[in-house]
Amino acid sequence: MIRKLSPIKNCVISVALVILVWQILFQVSDYEAALFPSPKMAFDALVEMFKNGTLLEHIKTSMYRFLVGYLSAVAVAVVLGLILGRLPKVFQYINPAVQLLRPISPTAWMPFIVLLFGIGDMPAIVIIFIAAFFPVLLSTVSAVGNVDPIYLKVSQNYGITQPALTWKVIFPAAFPQIANGIHLALGTAWIFLVAGEMVGAQSGLGYAIIDARNNIRADILLATILVIGVIGILLDGILRLIEKQIFKAWGSEN
Repeated sequence: MIRKLSPIKNCVISVALVILVWQILFQVSDYEAALFPSPKMAFDALVEMFKNGTLLEHIKTSMYRFLVGYLSAVAVAVVLGLILGRLPKVFQYINPAVQLLRPISPTAWMPFIVLLFGIGDMPAIVIIFIAAFFPVLLSTVSAVGNVDPIYLKVSQNYGITQPALTWKVIFPAAFPQIANGIHLALGTAWIFLVAGEMVGAQSGLGYAIIDARNNIRADILLATILVIGVIGILLDGILRLIEKQIFKAWGSEN
């Protein structure tokens, strides 16, 4: 019988394989170490960044921007989605505009955003908001539309009216599908945070990548990329734990 490995062991094995492939590519490639550093060189750069305080400062700045942009986008999109999901005739006029704006990359708005908000936290926050808003909005509208009508009939029989109907019946019933949109938005927002910081910021993990490139420090560049990946995994894990607690509170087995 094959023993099922825990998620942590799976993650450790997966990371070990990535490092092994990285080391092999370093050994067989003809590139200079300054252009394609080894895992040890990237680790040494990571230690260097930690000791001089730049790593923690960049992480702190990026996390602040991410949390403000992502959480505000989720809150606005869920509330708006719950409203529009109950008003399909209104949404049919709004949906074409949403579908027009949704495929536009958030970074395409960057020149306009920088002109409006300048250089600093706001451009990155706005980029994150845009990246997270549409997946959550559309998943919420769709989830509300897919709520089993029997829930609404039972609520009507018990005399449950708005706003209790939305928050105590519709939202819990629609949450599993909404959670999928929130998860999708998490990855998208984290990706565009880095992209936004590469252009409209003077700090953060995205800026650290550009700064390392300009100083021809490929070791720091790769170390920063690894940090971005690790934080992304941690954010996803935290979100899954939060969702699990919500499902448990509502008596769901999801």
